[in-house]
Amino acid sequence: MTINKFQGKTKEEAIEKAKEEFGPNAVIMNVKEVKPKGLFRAFKSSTYEVTAAMEEKESFVNPLGSIQPAKKLHESINLAADGPIEIPKPQRLTETIAAIQKSREEAAAMEKEKNPQRDPEEENNIEKRLENLSSMLEQKLGTAAKGNAAAKEEEIAHTPSSEELNFVRILYSTLLKNEVNEKYVNQILDETEKFIRPGNSVDTILSNIYQKLILRFGRPNTIELTGNKPRVVFFIGPTGVGKTTTIAKIASRYKVEHNCKVAFITADTYRIAATEQLRVYANILDAPMSIVYSAEELNAAIERVGSYDLVFVDTAGFSHKNAEQREDVKKLIAGLDEQYEKEVYLVLSATTKYNDLQEIVDIYHEISDYKLIFTKLDETTSYGNILNIKLYSGADLSYVTNGQSVPDDIEIFETQKIVKQLLGGR
Repeated sequence: MTINKFQGKTKEEAIEKAKEEFGPNAVIMNVKEVKPKGLFRAFKSSTYEVTAAMEEKESFVNPLGSIQPAKKLHESINLAADGPIEIPKPQRLTETIAAIQKSREEAAAMEKEKNPQRDPEEENNIEKRLENLSSMLEQKLGTAAKGNAAAKEEEIAHTPSSEELNFVRILYSTLLKNEVNEKYVNQILDETEKFIRPGNSVDTILSNIYQKLILRFGRPNTIELTGNKPRVVFFIGPTGVGKTTTIAKIASRYKVEHNCKVAFITADTYRIAATEQLRVYANILDAPMSIVYSAEELNAAIERVGSYDLVFVDTAGFSHKNAEQREDVKKLIAGLDEQYEKEVYLVLSATTKYNDLQEIVDIYHEISDYKLIFTKLDETTSYGNILNIKLYSGADLSYVTNGQSVPDDIEIFETQKIVKQLLGGR
């Protein structure tokens, strides 16, 4: 039998996760509410932990010769604990030592009965070892008692003031309102708890949180100009996120601001409108453009613009559930000749729901490693998903777009600006 634990915000969510992994016949053995810990537990939500089991289909041979299915373990044994498992408290020290002494005497009597001629020196050594064991236990339990008292005093010393509690309440509410996932909000609160000390003002605490968020976002990682030509830049992502427009914005910036020679390749042969849109941008920038259907054609097209600085490749946007198109994009990127340096950017919309974004980034990780571009920041006031996906995927952030205007409505991800907005600033 396989046993595992599953967590969710509700009992139903935790049970559903168990059934998703173990199947509809999963055996739910125990459901437990997990209450938050720490000074700021009042602001955190409880979660639920479900212990579930999956029966492994096994058989055993009956001594009479017939083969019978093994009896289900859960039909005869309840694996849930009858009550909380308790470690002996320090106040039970006397009883514990007395029990050891009794066991010692009983063991000595049994040993003497087995071996009445035992050497007195050996008996004395055994006696000393047992005494040492009693002494060690007494010392450890005594230390534990002192440690518990010290921890209690420290907790009282670090109890936050009403001003600090109000600040944390506002912070918690603001981050959730900006759609930062509760898991990451709780992590921030836990770090805040460690930082609160007598004499630290709310401004000092806020500054500390600000710095921690800055570190979580990290430095933006944009297109590098190493001097090796051409550098091939792939853009991947679901339909409707604005990939083609984003390519045009970035290409324009590099041509105008860095005086780079840019070229376009499109492998998006599913949508004629996207191809025509990219062709218009190519004409405006006086840049060559090619349409390819395979990795072989891609390498041939790049060879024709071998003296150019940057080659931007637009791939087909598809539903992340479309396995066939996903495989086509994967083959295209993997088929790039090794002589060319490449970068891959996953373009996501800031307006997409977090659950959908998680599924999207997981699917595209199967295609390639990537950096993140977020579009449509002008269509939302909540930027929490940018932090959520950065932490969930582990990918670097690069650019954000905030409108349709080419080339104006794009900028390198500005960490400080986004953090201020997440904390309620403007």
